[in-house]
Amino acid sequence: MPVLSRGRHRNPKRGACFMELASYLAGERWSDHPACTHPLLAALARLVNDNTSDESRARLVRLVPSIIGLSSDDLRVDAHIALRCATTALPVAAAERQLALAVSVLAAEEMLARLDGAPSGRLSERSRRAMEEVPHAAEQARRFSRAARITEKGFRRYAAPNAVQLAVVGIVQACISDPDALLRGLLEETIEECSALIRDGRSAEAPAVEAPVHA
Repeated sequence: MPVLSRGRHRNPKRGACFMELASYLAGERWSDHPACTHPLLAALARLVNDNTSDESRARLVRLVPSIIGLSSDDLRVDAHIALRCATTALPVAAAERQLALAVSVLAAEEMLARLDGAPSGRLSERSRRAMEEVPHAAEQARRFSRAARITEKGFRRYAAPNAVQLAVVGIVQACISDPDALLRGLLEETIEECSALIRDGRSAEAPAVEAPVHA
């Protein structure tokens, strides 16, 4: 069985990243971009794998089987992944990263509202709590978001992947006692949420509540 380590590996004898091990267990061609997993969820798994310390990485192995088969073209999945990442990182991230993460929260919420045919400006309880932790960045993000409108294509290609990247970097660089545990928890919770969305056809998030985007 390949051993988890950072980066890409030519074959199992040289080790494996999280998603290479998933491809191995799924019986796919050896790859860190296997077809068995949603691309954005796979990107999160690779980032967590590469940014977790060597001492803690072995604890990720048990999550690998649960990521296999979680694939979907539904943009809601991208939005939920981005939202989970941004709301997890926002309360702990350094001040210079808070604005970008707060914008990511609002962009994901706006996309979900659009896809659901709901009024613009709603916030889930999780998003509302995260934004309340950083009131200055939240207000700046609201002003920025009122002037910007992202397309579905732009969200999938740029905004959602950027939210995942920003979140992982924000957690790694945060002044917290155990970033490895927070990264592992983020990946585990995101896998659970994607499983609920893809396999059960329902969201693992609490129902959203109406909340205006303006202050």
